[in-house]
Amino acid sequence: MKILLLGANGQLGRTFFSHGGLATRGVVTAATRDGKLVDDGPGAKADLASPETLATLLDAEQPGVIINAAAYTAVDRAEQEEAIATRVNGEAVGVLARWAKVHGALLVNYSTDYVFAGDARSPYREDAVARPAGAYGRSKRAGEEALFASGAPHFNFRTAWVYAPVGHNFLRTMLRLGGEREELRVVADQVGSPTDTQLIVEGTLSAIDRWLAADADARRSLEGTYHLTASGQTSWHGFASAIMEQAARRGLLPKAPAVHAIDSSEFPTPAKRPAYSVLDNSRFAQTFGYALPDWTVGLHRTLDVLAEARN
Repeated sequence: MKILLLGANGQLGRTFFSHGGLATRGVVTAATRDGKLVDDGPGAKADLASPETLATLLDAEQPGVIINAAAYTAVDRAEQEEAIATRVNGEAVGVLARWAKVHGALLVNYSTDYVFAGDARSPYREDAVARPAGAYGRSKRAGEEALFASGAPHFNFRTAWVYAPVGHNFLRTMLRLGGEREELRVVADQVGSPTDTQLIVEGTLSAIDRWLAADADARRSLEGTYHLTASGQTSWHGFASAIMEQAARRGLLPKAPAVHAIDSSEFPTPAKRPAYSVLDNSRFAQTFGYALPDWTVGLHRTLDVLAEARN
């Protein structure tokens, strides 16, 4: 089986490679925007900002599984670049989905908690009304709608507060700032479920395995939208505090700085963030028999990786 991994240089794409499980399931072609991989290995070119170019790559590779780990993720910049964000997160997904429909390929797409308004009082289920509050969320919702309309075999995995030992993410930013400052001020009135990329990769592989092992009818019953996040919840302040405490214990920081709680109004951003981003992940766990542990498990795992790399 041929597997096409888009966005191979991103934090999720790089985790697919460091995990190693994808290569045991087929022949993997790694694609990036410029065709170059971070380790200088061979890669294919797939620029989702130019959706019209994707069919050429798909026709050449003929993948049985397409994993779309590429995305426009600059949440604040998307407020000024919504057209570009929508091309990458919306139109390109539609191109991939229509090709997958014609060729019977499975398309794995990643979406976000930002498709919801963030005003709920309990975890969002998959069938909750999507009502994005900003450009980034609208662009991801456009991709979801194109995927659903295509009729392609698919998994649409919504995730949230994603981080990894590599790339640009909240955890790495906090570690950098924690090494520079004695005090930090972090928003405490936004709540979500920090999710490490290893959890997303392992959950994705479990779902793909189930799909590949199933007959046609069973495959259709498995396909659809799932929430693939860690369990539990915390605020950005709670997440930052845990990062500092655990990083100091591992010697990643000389000491844990003081982390002060602030309101969102004290840290204005161009894009409105959901106040409540917790997704109900029970359907994923029940369907695929894959336990989704508390968010603190991923935090410990990620910091262990960073500590081991430093030693």
